[in-house]
Amino acid sequence: MGAVNLLLDTCTFLWLVADPKKLSAHAVDLINDPDNLLFLSEISIWEMVMKYQAGRLPLPESPRTWIPKQSTFFQISHQAVTVEAIYLSGELPLAHRDPFDRLLAAQCIALGMTIVTPDKPFKKLGSKTRW
Repeated sequence: MGAVNLLLDTCTFLWLVADPKKLSAHAVDLINDPDNLLFLSEISIWEMVMKYQAGRLPLPESPRTWIPKQSTFFQISHQAVTVEAIYLSGELPLAHRDPFDRLLAAQCIALGMTIVTPDKPFKKLGSKTRW
């Protein structure tokens, strides 16, 4: 298939580092393929920080420390949010209203990336998905 730029959904990143048995076999194969490049969006980082602050995401350390450690260990690059993705997120179908997911979907579309996610609404928003 060739190398693919894979954007990890927030849940995919969390499961990869803390509960890998929740990943599908196909997701594991994609993540472990040395030809594929792995990315974590700044949007997912923001989502984890907000959930941690609200007490809904327990982490062993603060997100400022924990997320970079895990990203480095798993060789995951951070993907910046683009203005194009922000605009596009407001132009996507109203099939799914979660602002984090809308931004992630828009980012994938704008940058030609594939998101690794079990969440079906991403397809309704028009992004390429794998699971």
